[in-house]
Amino acid sequence: MKVAALQMVSGSQLQTNLDQAQALLQQASQAGAELAVLPEYFCLMGQRETDKLALAEAHGSGPIQDFLAAAARQYGLWVVGGTLPLQSPVPGRVANACLVFDPSGAPVARYDKIHLFCYDNGRERYDEAAVLVAGSAPVAFDLDDRSGQRWRVGLSVCYDLRFPELYRHLAADLLLVPAAFTHGTGQAHWELLLRARAIENLAFVAASAQGGQHDNGRQTWGQSLLIDPWGVVLAQRASGPGVVLAELDWARLQQVRQQLPALQHRRLHTAPCQP
Repeated sequence: MKVAALQMVSGSQLQTNLDQAQALLQQASQAGAELAVLPEYFCLMGQRETDKLALAEAHGSGPIQDFLAAAARQYGLWVVGGTLPLQSPVPGRVANACLVFDPSGAPVARYDKIHLFCYDNGRERYDEAAVLVAGSAPVAFDLDDRSGQRWRVGLSVCYDLRFPELYRHLAADLLLVPAAFTHGTGQAHWELLLRARAIENLAFVAASAQGGQHDNGRQTWGQSLLIDPWGVVLAQRASGPGVVLAELDWARLQQVRQQLPALQHRRLHTAPCQP
């Protein structure tokens, strides 16, 4: 199955971001992709964290969701909509939600980012919990590719990458990581963590990132990439908008899992330690 990780440099204007996403989805489709993954905050990287509140949509209705559904239909793609703000019951806070649409444009999955980024190095400070409501449930969905092979696809977002227990729970063949890593944390940890998640779960990983200088002054790391279950980087893009494309080989997945059946050798699971 051909998979495309779409790298963007989103800004503070919704329509400009949607136009950029549309062009990348078209490129992915023309290149033969079956699944295309947009980055976190693909629709908006605002001047302030609170800017996303104005774009919040009710689940199932709104221009951003309509855009994703229409693009999936138009290009015959499975489209993973990075993240977009969805309304929550908490005043002044939204869900950072990852929505999946099948090639008919039908919504098939929603995952709300569980782990909310908090970082302060004295120069940069981020606290997503100030405007976001954390999700609570891991989400995976089944995808039948054009050959008829069924893939279990696990959803995660950005900061989730630092919590390996989530990926163990997903037990997926393909792990998706739309993200907007900061330049500093990305330079230090991005590829290292992604390759670790692929290796320890014996799964493919597709990570679509924000990558460049944004009009709000923020710089994101980029380096969108696809990784095989042995930790081999199949394709990568350093910075700037673009399509990162690779063929994910089901037979390779089965070969690696058969040669090294580490998932069957687990002894410690997620139950908490007893005092």
